[in-house]
Amino acid sequence: MMDNGTAASRGANGGSPARGAGVGGGEPGPGIDTEFLIVGSGPAGASLACFLASYGLKGIVIASTPGTADTPRAHITNMAAMECLRDIGLERDMDQVSSKASCMVHTRWCYSMAGDEFARLYSWGNDPRRKGDYEMASPCKPADLPQTLLEPILIRHAVHHGFRVRFDTTLLSFADDERSNVITAVVRDDLTKTETTIRTTYLFGADGARSHVVQRLGLPLDRKPGQGLAFNVLVKADMSHLIGSRMGNLHWVMQPDREHPDFGCMGVVRMIKPWDEWLFILLPGAEHVHVQPSREELLQRVREFIGDETPAEILDVSKWQINEVVADRYSEGNVFCLGDAVHRHPPMNGLGSNTCIQDAYNLAWKIAYVHRGLAGPSLLSTYSEERQPVGKTVVERANQAFRDHFDLWESLGTLEPDLDERRRVYGELLEPGARGSKRRQDFRRGIQKTIEEFHGLGVEMGQHYGGRAIHDADEPAPFQPSGRAAENAVLYHEPNTYPGSRLPHVWLNKAKPTTPTSTIDIAGHGRFVLLTGCGGEAWKRAAGGVSAALGVPLEAHSIGFRQDWEDFYFEWERLRGVQESGAVLVRPDRFVAWRADDVVGDADACAAKLGQVMRSILCLQQG
Repeated sequence: MMDNGTAASRGANGGSPARGAGVGGGEPGPGIDTEFLIVGSGPAGASLACFLASYGLKGIVIASTPGTADTPRAHITNMAAMECLRDIGLERDMDQVSSKASCMVHTRWCYSMAGDEFARLYSWGNDPRRKGDYEMASPCKPADLPQTLLEPILIRHAVHHGFRVRFDTTLLSFADDERSNVITAVVRDDLTKTETTIRTTYLFGADGARSHVVQRLGLPLDRKPGQGLAFNVLVKADMSHLIGSRMGNLHWVMQPDREHPDFGCMGVVRMIKPWDEWLFILLPGAEHVHVQPSREELLQRVREFIGDETPAEILDVSKWQINEVVADRYSEGNVFCLGDAVHRHPPMNGLGSNTCIQDAYNLAWKIAYVHRGLAGPSLLSTYSEERQPVGKTVVERANQAFRDHFDLWESLGTLEPDLDERRRVYGELLEPGARGSKRRQDFRRGIQKTIEEFHGLGVEMGQHYGGRAIHDADEPAPFQPSGRAAENAVLYHEPNTYPGSRLPHVWLNKAKPTTPTSTIDIAGHGRFVLLTGCGGEAWKRAAGGVSAALGVPLEAHSIGFRQDWEDFYFEWERLRGVQESGAVLVRPDRFVAWRADDVVGDADACAAKLGQVMRSILCLQQG
């Protein structure tokens, strides 16, 4: 039987117990006991298993699918998500199978892959004017890593570190026993059609856009009207002869002067594997929501989008809705939902799997600390408190990015239902004089309007948390974005140490120089870190005492001239936000939890202050 001695008490999130419906059909077979049951093996569920395993925790992942993803779906892995995976040693594995940054250099608009080009934008940190922003924001680099390659890396790591994964296994129901603090789930092996009971302390719903867990919990969903239908057509086609002068991983194709089928008035050609596997995303007109093209019709459209005699073979076809949905809360009792189960949106800005991974990273350390008795149960309520606003922002941003294309489409005449009118509008682009000039300026402005999608560093890296797991009571004023982020929080990220912000990345070294080390790598690894400087010795002694008293892993490092770490570029001095002898406390997920501008007396006084702050962040009773 499982040991519940350190498990969270019922009602940790302040909600009512999770409820499940009864199960019809066969009699449940022998039960299985586990502490952690994850439903779903996509980026959210698989990464959660990896992060929990990094704390030495073991559990079970079930998925109704026969294996890992068989279609590419998500592909851009941004630096924020890469930092999470770097923390558990997976960045190198991902780098070995991802497409390199040079493959991601542009987003293009064209008549066909082999035909005329309309315009292009630098993307994903490749704009010479933005490269420095990306390099200063993180030690990691963005990568193009299709979900078909990402999921096996995550699943392999989870299995090798203590999680059992069962595919072809469907969750039928779950119910909560308040007295025993046990969630009982009934699952079905879809191969043998047998049912099994799994008893668990924690249940995680990472089961995608039609989440069974979310439905059973009855989590309220904020839905806005969908923006239509799209078809994903996975294609084998060697276009290496075209790409040398058309380098990029996203290619918008529009042919406004030609008749087009209802199922694909325009589309995006997305690189999957350089340069012989592609995803053709076909967008029907808004009025065509029930079209069902044949495979032959889709192949004809693919050939038109390629534009030359390149042989093409369709590997897979699927369709999806352009959603705008976010759950009002992400958890109830000891049932937690994450990923697409609680936020659904189009793939614009490449935020999908990245947000899933960051959900899991935020949740894992809190589960581990509460489960081990290092934090109070109410720490678990801060998962939804912190991540729901992020999910809401991401859903809004991705859908706005989709709408940001409308002006561009209109400038080319693409949205006009009548072919003659489309040709008239499209023809104006070639006209001299005022009318043609206006059309060309409208087109240029339409292209520029999409920049926030392809260089949204701020929305990727600028997330800010508030709530009980952040101690900002000592700050003189509420948080406000600064610098360029105050002007445009989507495009720009301004690193800072205000509590609730991501720890800034700064390259550090030793007095006798060796391999540079990022502040990101000093932090993380399942522990709290206190950063101080010259004159902050009292903080370092306090950290040792507080760590011993609370049993919480807490390390202290000093940064500055002849300290533990050298700040040769003076970047930490610029960004630390406190005096040399001050302190910056960083959570295991590398978000700043608290800071002190200066020492507050001797080591005993610093220990008292630090102990009070740690207890507050960990939702422990004050000693």
